[in-house]
Amino acid sequence: MRDLAARWRATAGGTPAAEALGAELAARWAEPHRRYHTLGHLRAVLDAIEPLAGFAGDPVAVRLAAWFHDAVYDGRPGWDEERSAQLAEARLPRLPAAAGRVAEVARLVRLTAGHDPAPGDRDGEVLCDADLAVLAGPDYGAYARAVREEYRHVPDEAFRAGRAHVLGTLLAMPRLYRTPPGRELWEAAARANVRAELAALGVPS
Repeated sequence: MRDLAARWRATAGGTPAAEALGAELAARWAEPHRRYHTLGHLRAVLDAIEPLAGFAGDPVAVRLAAWFHDAVYDGRPGWDEERSAQLAEARLPRLPAAAGRVAEVARLVRLTAGHDPAPGDRDGEVLCDADLAVLAGPDYGAYARAVREEYRHVPDEAFRAGRAHVLGTLLAMPRLYRTPPGRELWEAAARANVRAELAALGVPS
């Protein structure tokens, strides 16, 4: 937690308002019902932003958006991102470091619902690439199991169909990663991991 607190302070500043907001966000990411969208995921996204940060137009906005992108998580795709964006709109005006960035941060958070930034949207491309970097990880199996645990209320057959649709949609994209460094770092491994999970689900890729 100390490393995350220091990273938050470096991005958001050390004012009392920033400290309070950082504590609130950390508490949200540590909610007990989470299995994948945890402080570990937040840390991984922040780590993945760093090799891409030079590609972003506003790296500070991207880092702030990473902190907010799953700050509200109830397992309701689309709704969670919208509520997280609304939280950013409500809280960020308190921070001097966020001046002029509130709308951009909220926009970026909403983008993570579909991971489909427009061409030339460098901030969106960096955040979405960082959020999807997990697909290329050597611990992909642990990630897939954690996602299943978060949807443990969904019956197996329904989960299998929904998950296969999500993974198939990803594979159908011309590129999973939009930034040049993201493609170089993660594209090949991510496609291999996604195909392997589809095979495990019994779905041809």
